[in-house]
Amino acid sequence: MTEPALAELAHRYGVATEFVDWTGSSIPVSEATLVAVLAALGVPAATEAERAAALAAHEREYWARPLPPTVTGRAGATTPFWVHVTHGDPAPVRLELEDGSVRTGLRQLENNRAPYDLDGRLVGEATFELPADTPIGYHRLHLRLGAEEVSAPVIVTPATLTAPPGRQWGLATQLYSVRSSRSWGIGDLTDLTDLAVWAAARHGAGFVLVNPLHAAAPTRPMEPSPYLPTSRRFINPIYLRVEAIPEYADVRHRKRLRRLREAAQSRADRAERIDRDLVWKYKRAALEAVYAVPRSAGRQLAYAAYRQREGAALDDFATWCAIAEVHGADWHDWPAELRHPASPAVAAFAAEHADAVDFHRWLQWQLDDQLTGAQATAVQNGMGLGVMHDLAVGVDPDGADAWALQDVLALEVTAGAPPDEFNQLGQDWSQPPWRPDALERQGYEPFRALVNAVLRHAGGVRIDHIIGLFRLWWIPRGAAPTEGTYVRYDHEALIGIVALEAQRAGAVVVGEDLGTVEPWVRDYLRDRGLFGTSILWFESDWDGGPLPAARWREFCLSAVTTHDLPPTAGYLAGEHVRLRDELGLLTRPAAEELAADRAQQERWLAELRRAGVLDGEHPDTAEVVAALHRYLGLTPSRLLAMSLADAVGELRTQNQPGTTDEYPNWRVPLAGPDGRKVLLEDVFEDAGAARLAEIMRAAVHPSV
Repeated sequence: MTEPALAELAHRYGVATEFVDWTGSSIPVSEATLVAVLAALGVPAATEAERAAALAAHEREYWARPLPPTVTGRAGATTPFWVHVTHGDPAPVRLELEDGSVRTGLRQLENNRAPYDLDGRLVGEATFELPADTPIGYHRLHLRLGAEEVSAPVIVTPATLTAPPGRQWGLATQLYSVRSSRSWGIGDLTDLTDLAVWAAARHGAGFVLVNPLHAAAPTRPMEPSPYLPTSRRFINPIYLRVEAIPEYADVRHRKRLRRLREAAQSRADRAERIDRDLVWKYKRAALEAVYAVPRSAGRQLAYAAYRQREGAALDDFATWCAIAEVHGADWHDWPAELRHPASPAVAAFAAEHADAVDFHRWLQWQLDDQLTGAQATAVQNGMGLGVMHDLAVGVDPDGADAWALQDVLALEVTAGAPPDEFNQLGQDWSQPPWRPDALERQGYEPFRALVNAVLRHAGGVRIDHIIGLFRLWWIPRGAAPTEGTYVRYDHEALIGIVALEAQRAGAVVVGEDLGTVEPWVRDYLRDRGLFGTSILWFESDWDGGPLPAARWREFCLSAVTTHDLPPTAGYLAGEHVRLRDELGLLTRPAAEELAADRAQQERWLAELRRAGVLDGEHPDTAEVVAALHRYLGLTPSRLLAMSLADAVGELRTQNQPGTTDEYPNWRVPLAGPDGRKVLLEDVFEDAGAARLAEIMRAAVHPSV
């Protein structure tokens, strides 16, 4: 049993003292874990005296606040909120809407709570409510206290998002792996645009889902994982197409830039793996030459407007990049005076290295331009949604966001996952989680800015591990993943902000809700208009067999496979078992694992035959892959995705969970079943890719 004061303190801060594991057992959380997690929230709790003091401080902080840190409500419903004033004094509150209009006379509700003695002053509590017709948006609540006025942010979110009409299918791709004959050894934003045009104009696709394009540190070695970025708000300039920048036309000695591109292409042709460091070396040299070209007056105005819109966040990111190029990509190792963005020494560094800082700002402007073009072109060519971006769950603890946002991140812990059926040791993602209390105090502004940024050039967003917006597994630094606990977040606020930003962007939201999920969460997401995720191999019935297509979720993005599994041809060949055995990741003998996998595949083959999408007793791999995608069409799911790797017959996985350098994660160039590299131009002429794309078209448009 957890000591009562510690348990109460944990409860107040949303820290779980026990949890239900994947087997259904209730697991108590150790005192050491609770103390460490509370410390990461700024709450000392190692001794009885500290716990008593922390409880008293929590109570005092509540009563000392005239208004809540943030008031969050839903459109169409009233929202109560409390106000603290000297006992007996009036509580004149008014609501200022984001359009500048003001509402007064907010309705007061009954509140019989006894006043609190705050240093000899009795503080009373009154309760008011926001009216049900308060429009969605970011507003401000004001309270007059004598000659002083205090305020608090108000966020009113949509009750639910409206789903796009009908059904749509989309192409899922790891963009870096898909290069063309004109890109610089790695897939880029022009390649993304061309891929979207092919999928939409030739095969009726409604969207293209890409891996996270988040920024990596501009230093060697460049982090290959798109799910461990230095920043989630900004983009990796390795995805720029140099020749698509308007100023490229005015570069002197363009032959030198063409030679750089040819060198990058030649090295990529010979290399077995994607070499980001080499690509960035050549591409950066070319980008520096383009950056040096004087801009027209109109272009300069556009750049100034972009800088004004992005504000301090862009400056912080660009400054971090410039410092990293001098002192390394881990800001914890920098000189002490540079370890916080508000430091005068940081401002002095930025002034001294103004050109380097501006170069990184300029890169983000170019990315903004090219992403805008990719989305516009995708929609122009018939896509209902266009580009669907992917939002990673967190950031590198040593990177730009962790440096710039350290006041709202819990740097003393890392996020991860508890043990489950697939990973019985648990997972440590090495990423610092949001502090829920700090987010609330800042009106969720950092989270709002992040969601707004990822939706700026998108018709949709996939949110990795969306369950982390409800509760997240926190692991004390240095502890094993099994020694963590859950910390709860205000999901009404976080999911509400996602819905608000998506409604304003006209975008659909897909939550990756696989793994250990509390049963009510999927219902909640559906009620708010967010889609879930279904992967065919994980859709099982009560007896462990395939879940019949008719019983799949309607408001869902459904696919046969995902980036954490081999492409379907590789999965059918047992590649996932072979690879895990080779890397020592299996928890039982390989023969036993393979037999279980074969048995499950046989059950799926039987289900495909029962559903009438597979004929014959001995189908080849291509026929099974086609049947599995036809099966998606039998489900009621509104969004269907086909992996580009499946379209070309790739066998190798992009990522093997549980490994870093043991397997070339995120560095596998797209290839066909024979292992030979496939360029984007090859995809456009590939008969197999066209056949599978037409199967997807027929799944969502059966009359066509």
